[in-house]
Amino acid sequence: MTRVLTRDLPAHAGEQVTLAGWLHRRRQLKSVAFAILRDRTGLAQIVLTGPDATALADLPEETPLRVVGTVTTNPKAPGGVEITEATLTALSQVVKPPPFDLFRPSVTATLPTVLDHAAVALRHPRLRAPFQISAAALRGFRASLDADGFTEIHTPKIVGSATESARTSSP
Repeated sequence: MTRVLTRDLPAHAGEQVTLAGWLHRRRQLKSVAFAILRDRTGLAQIVLTGPDATALADLPEETPLRVVGTVTTNPKAPGGVEITEATLTALSQVVKPPPFDLFRPSVTATLPTVLDHAAVALRHPRLRAPFQISAAALRGFRASLDADGFTEIHTPKIVGSATESARTSSP
């Protein structure tokens, strides 16, 4: 079974799927637990009952997970679907918790903290948004110029000193 991204879940309603991502958030109720899984395309709600529901309490946020379950339509869930009859598998342990909560709407960390932990910080939607906008703009420019028959070239950059592949010349 191949991995399905969270943005593609509505197309798989009624099917058994495999998801992979990070444990974004969890909510524990009496007899049921909800896990929110985040991958590079969005969020998915996983409904857990029985032993998997109690095991969820031991997993810290940002634990990488593999989830196998059935896609069920639910208008209240993110994207209009959720995963039921799910089985969670932790792919590894969290070595160190993130320096700030990734599930909060805003980032409370200082700039040095964000820069020191850039690989984790870019998982936050607000910090990732400028890069997504930039990538979309570049895709648009590239598609427009490709449609008009332009050729994309990558020239060497001008630097103040010789590079490894450049020949040095005497003055």
